[in-house]
Amino acid sequence: MGNTSSMLTQYDIEEVQQHCNNAFSQQEIVSLYERFCQLDRNGGGFVSGEEFLSVPEFAVNPLSQRLLRMLDGLNFKEFVAFLSAFSPRATVQQKIEFIFKVYDSDGNGKVIFNDMLDVLHDLTGQFISEQQREQVLTKVLEEAGYNKESLLVMSDFVKILGSSGLKMEVEVPVD
Repeated sequence: MGNTSSMLTQYDIEEVQQHCNNAFSQQEIVSLYERFCQLDRNGGGFVSGEEFLSVPEFAVNPLSQRLLRMLDGLNFKEFVAFLSAFSPRATVQQKIEFIFKVYDSDGNGKVIFNDMLDVLHDLTGQFISEQQREQVLTKVLEEAGYNKESLLVMSDFVKILGSSGLKMEVEVPVD
């Protein structure tokens, strides 16, 4: 399935569709496979961070470096699973889990104040000062019952998103 010279079988398509919780139709999976093969220049069945950066829309994304951490070395199945968070068919739970991973820079399942501040910096650049970013983030955390010292896990993250005015019904996996 990963080799660019191979074609997807019906079984492969159904397996990938199941792996991404039906976030994509079978035709969309075929289209994603064609795009994956274009990105996989060496035909090794994996896409490197450098190959992802060849996509102009990705390269100019302010979060591209954080996303590269999640993307580098994905096979096709993982590539589709990654993209499923962007599908209109993705659940709120899938989208929140994806966002959490973007904030969780070291992948330890916990987000600290500086992780959130770094993402906010990536998104705002020089448009607001570091002091303004800290003030905004501190206020959002306090409104949800947290502070700068809080170590946030997924359930905390959901609570903060909910307190910011987003209505969510999310099951938080317990480890």
